[in-house]
Amino acid sequence: MTKKKPARAKESRPRDKTGSFEKALKTEIPSTYVVKLYVAGSTPRSIRPIENIKRISEEYLQGRYKLEVIDIYQQPELAAKEQLVVAPTLIKKLPVPLRTFVGDLSQTDKILVGLEIRPKGR
Repeated sequence: MTKKKPARAKESRPRDKTGSFEKALKTEIPSTYVVKLYVAGSTPRSIRPIENIKRISEEYLQGRYKLEVIDIYQQPELAAKEQLVVAPTLIKKLPVPLRTFVGDLSQTDKILVGLEIRPKGR
């Protein structure tokens, strides 16, 4: 009569998740940008940032952005929800991280860097 050896639990090797994660990052479909622009009325001070962010979005994010323009005079509850104290204010919701810009959005290079569309060195 031979004794059977107790069955050993199979050792599970940790899978190399880093490599597959890095590969997924490289092949990821470009993110859709979700931005909200809060303005105060239809004054030139409000129209200028609308034109600027539309121009930037069409030039650098064509087909990959959703822009919502909110007039804080017509929807003050939305400005209160975001705790805004000044307009115009642009808030980038997606992709993370959240970013906030104040002013007429005329400094395209700074907006591109802030939106992480163009690296700082360029």
